[in-house]
Amino acid sequence: MIIEPRYGRMRHLPSVVGLAVSLAAVVVVFVPFAFDTSPLDAVMLTVPGNQGNWWHALVGAPFFLAFPMIWLRLRSLVSGQPLTPASYRIISVVAGLSICGTIAVEAPFLLHLAGTSEWQRVVILALGFGIIMATGATLYWRRGRMTPDRVGIIALITAYLANAALCLVVYSDATGTLKSRSGWVITMTIVWPMALELIGTYIDNFRKRGSPAFAEQ
Repeated sequence: MIIEPRYGRMRHLPSVVGLAVSLAAVVVVFVPFAFDTSPLDAVMLTVPGNQGNWWHALVGAPFFLAFPMIWLRLRSLVSGQPLTPASYRIISVVAGLSICGTIAVEAPFLLHLAGTSEWQRVVILALGFGIIMATGATLYWRRGRMTPDRVGIIALITAYLANAALCLVVYSDATGTLKSRSGWVITMTIVWPMALELIGTYIDNFRKRGSPAFAEQ
């Protein structure tokens, strides 16, 4: 009688942790990431030196995925109802557009036009495209075996991480005080639990694909 409630709480632990991470991600939207510029500033093109352009807007926009992440995490904690088809389509479109934007942002790195060092270029391309392709393969192989809510959160995390990895590498050498780079520091902290959740999904996919029960389905 005492153990069952504890196990019930343990089942909600990933959602609680994910909610805390998503709340921290929302903070990043409004605080300086680098050069006293927040993702909100980037989207509004209010970049120092009047240098805002489409690249900055596309880089800043994926940080706003923290808001639908919070919504999905709260749903998993307080509601047992699955996503409606309309909500599922909206989440999929939002994540897909963000991924397309990140691919466009990485085009200068692919074409050697970004002005970064070679190691930065390789890391950015490997992480950005690697995360997207790994998740795409996982969702393809497990389509129909994951709940809409789970697919939605995985899609949002993928879109968020693909862009966050790029920003963390590009602005790793940015100068300034801790306060002027607080968004970078917070993002560096929260990407790890997000990455672990994705990696857990990848591992679960390969384990179930290799099991006889999965093969018979």
